[in-house]
Amino acid sequence: MNAIVALCHFCELHGPRTLFCTEVLHSPLPQGASSGDISGQNEQAEEEEGGIQMSSRIRSHSPAEGASADSSSPGPKKSDMCEASGCRSLAGGHPGYVSHDKETSIKYVSHQHPNHPQLFSIVRQACVRSLSCEVCPGREGPIFFGDEQHGFVFSHTFFIKDSLARGFQRWYSIITIMMDRIYLINSWPFLLGKIRGIIDELQGKALKVFEAEQYGCPQRAQRMNTAFTPFLHQRNGNAARSLTSLTNDENLWACLHTSFAWLLKACGSRLTEKLLEGAPTEDTLVQMEKLADLKEESEGWDGSEEEEKPSSQTDVVEGQELSKCSPETYLMPDCNSWNVAHRRLSVFRSLRHMRQVLGASAFRMLAWHVLMGNQVIWKARDMDLVQSAFDVLRTMLPVGCVRIIPYSDQYEEAYRCNFLGLSPHVQIPSHILSSEFAVLVEVRAATRSSLYPTLFDDEQSLNKYEFVVTSGSPVAADRVGPTILNKIEAALTNQNLSVDVVDQCLVCLKEEWMNKVKVLFKFTKVDSRPKEDTQKLLSILGAAEEDNVKLLKFWMTGLSKTYKSHLMSTVRSPTSSESRN
Repeated sequence: MNAIVALCHFCELHGPRTLFCTEVLHSPLPQGASSGDISGQNEQAEEEEGGIQMSSRIRSHSPAEGASADSSSPGPKKSDMCEASGCRSLAGGHPGYVSHDKETSIKYVSHQHPNHPQLFSIVRQACVRSLSCEVCPGREGPIFFGDEQHGFVFSHTFFIKDSLARGFQRWYSIITIMMDRIYLINSWPFLLGKIRGIIDELQGKALKVFEAEQYGCPQRAQRMNTAFTPFLHQRNGNAARSLTSLTNDENLWACLHTSFAWLLKACGSRLTEKLLEGAPTEDTLVQMEKLADLKEESEGWDGSEEEEKPSSQTDVVEGQELSKCSPETYLMPDCNSWNVAHRRLSVFRSLRHMRQVLGASAFRMLAWHVLMGNQVIWKARDMDLVQSAFDVLRTMLPVGCVRIIPYSDQYEEAYRCNFLGLSPHVQIPSHILSSEFAVLVEVRAATRSSLYPTLFDDEQSLNKYEFVVTSGSPVAADRVGPTILNKIEAALTNQNLSVDVVDQCLVCLKEEWMNKVKVLFKFTKVDSRPKEDTQKLLSILGAAEEDNVKLLKFWMTGLSKTYKSHLMSTVRSPTSSESRN
């Protein structure tokens, strides 16, 4: 977490002062604190807390921050320091502490003041505000303040017992400063709990010292006997004691360094950025519903012994065929032949590939029938080729509109599937061949081996096949067609777009038109508006043309049950409530 944690103190002689601060360094140590300055001559404390490898090492060759007499140092002047170290944490010549996080290569550096002048100014201002104007009721507790220019501050003020202080206590605060307001506010509960724990520990140690001193030499009775002279004497010369003296803990600053470093590490790890994808798409909802249905059927197969269905009968689930194989292989209509699916050779790789193989006019006719919901029939010996064609063509439709029988030895009616694969010897009824609601793609052996050029070097090409696309209602070349088809063809012909980009374009186009389908469904099926209003709505949606209307009506069948039931429930609720009233 890019923040600074600091301990501040209100001195009776000098006002608010920064005693100790810990900052995060993502780059090499500041000037005078490079890795070469790390000396092993002094004691090294190796600690592990919260995933940080704490190497609290003394930098013997670096100057002591805040204790240098150099006028260029950002710390306060030496003349402003209390004689008894009330305004100082580290002794003169003490370089500070450094902890290395080996997982992230981040260094946590603790000293009295930040080396950078701008950071020093920010911390200094936050310190003054936390112990003067920005105080919660009771002068002890958490508060939030700040602005975009000077950063935002989480401050927790508290008192430490001191038998020699006015009122027998001194005022301190622990502040956390960062520029990200939202992140700091979201971290409020975490920071409050952890900083409160640090404060309780400090107050507990100071209370023991206070009680021991009061037991040996009660200050209250002595002050009452000497009237007000002790206070005047104290303000003129009896400087405040250091925090190490108040808590009787010589290792106080090393412990605070460890606590502050862990606080920065843990607070930065608990909140991470995630991509919000929003509500699930219609395709996702339909897939979830069909997976749930499949699971129920699988449980039924496992729990009961039913007679096997004849091999000629097939079931269509999730756009695939369920044969008499086990539920685990329901995607494969023939267990022995479809186990070689990973060894496909002659297959379509994408819509662009199919358009290049079939030709522009034949592909447009085929795509038009797919988008309109008409039955698409492929006759071929190569089942892998048929399956790859259906895998490519189905990407133009919502998942709920896809019903596939990959390969069959007999013709199946259009209400059972809109994608049907047949073996070459299967007879198709004559009324289907002449129907305007069906399209047939016959895969034959090519008369010339060079009929189609090789498109992919790493795959066996499709130049050994000849594809004949016929329909009872061929799409005229000058026909405008549905808007989405024209956009799909524009993406396929744009060679600057890769296959992956074209796939994303398809996803966006389907979502755009599914949103129009949702509006039309609510308008016509739920609200029951008249035809005139529906026509006006179609004009607003940009789908008033005949082909666009047919497409919307077909895609309406692909809406998820979840969405339909949600609309129905929201419509019925006001009606039911009115009837009760």
